[in-house]
Amino acid sequence: MMRTSQRGMTLVELLVAMAMGLAVTLVVSTLLVAGENHKRTTTSTNDADQTGAYAFHALDRAIRSAGSAIAESAYPTDRGVLGCKLNVGGILPRTSAFPMPFDTLFLAGTTANLRVAPLLIGQGMSDSSTSDVLVVMGGSGAAGGVSRPEYGAGGSTSLVLESTVGFNQYDMTLVSQPGITDCLLEEVASTSASALTLGTTSPYYYTSTSASASLATLAASTQSYVTPLGNAAANNVQFQLFGVGSNYTLYSYDLLQNATLVQLMGLDSSQAITDGVVQMNAIYGIESTTAPGTIGTWAGPGDTGYDINTVMTTPATMETIIAVRVALVVRGEYYDKNPVSPATLPIFSGYQNLGGTSLSQAVTLPDQHYRYRVFEFTVPLRNMILLAGA
Repeated sequence: MMRTSQRGMTLVELLVAMAMGLAVTLVVSTLLVAGENHKRTTTSTNDADQTGAYAFHALDRAIRSAGSAIAESAYPTDRGVLGCKLNVGGILPRTSAFPMPFDTLFLAGTTANLRVAPLLIGQGMSDSSTSDVLVVMGGSGAAGGVSRPEYGAGGSTSLVLESTVGFNQYDMTLVSQPGITDCLLEEVASTSASALTLGTTSPYYYTSTSASASLATLAASTQSYVTPLGNAAANNVQFQLFGVGSNYTLYSYDLLQNATLVQLMGLDSSQAITDGVVQMNAIYGIESTTAPGTIGTWAGPGDTGYDINTVMTTPATMETIIAVRVALVVRGEYYDKNPVSPATLPIFSGYQNLGGTSLSQAVTLPDQHYRYRVFEFTVPLRNMILLAGA
């Protein structure tokens, strides 16, 4: 019978084995940590890219249609729509400030002077104080936007036209007159061959009077015009605000309160589009004086003659704005223990106004421990471009 000799592990061998094990553990741990950091960095960057892409899509879709159904009212002659003070019964002018993030800085917290314009930029007027507010107004392209003259036999509940072909129940119209400051938003309840009967009770929009005009007076004058905007039931009329709140969220607000949330729930509030938006700024693209329909120069919302109060009361200036360039600074969600971003990021680099002054800005980043992306894009105002050479 054979006996097998067994020898235990010596202390040296044990220490060597432990050292090798620790080395392997350290390598594996380092790889795992590096992989996790890379995954979080990639995820954070992707989050910022997705936020920017979605915000770009939402803004681009709205801005491209700016001026639809209202720009046509300025060609070939003014019908009193562009620059008129918007009156919507029980809604505008408001007796209180707009909801956040438009409640403190936008138009200095008052709404009495809001005018009709395809696109306006309120410099630094979001609650964040560094972001601009975009005002976008437009109707349905299917409505045509062709202003029709009033035949002078209407009254406080009706509008008389040469023909009412194309009008339907719930169509929204803007009643205006050149030289009259105010314009009135009305909604059609029924039609006949030559008359529009207006809805006067909820859920219809109805505006009987304003500071400088009454519906009865405008409807009785052959100098007045009726401009179709779209259909309230189809919800294809957009009079919106876009801005960034102090919580880094991009918001929109329906000036006409035609959204389902307002109609069904009675909530007059802004709607969040996406979070992670640190700042939004914009500049105007101005039509060339020698090549109609093309951008000749740029203008910032702080330039002389292009502040929001001047633009919205000057139709001649509105008609030269054929594009807008928007810059979005967005942030990823991952917080890195070490600073990973510079203190500032540039936007509008290389852009100048007509006087040669640079429109470039340096955006101060709120926290360098996050990763940021800048999205810059130019959106043509197709309605203004189409009519620029009319």
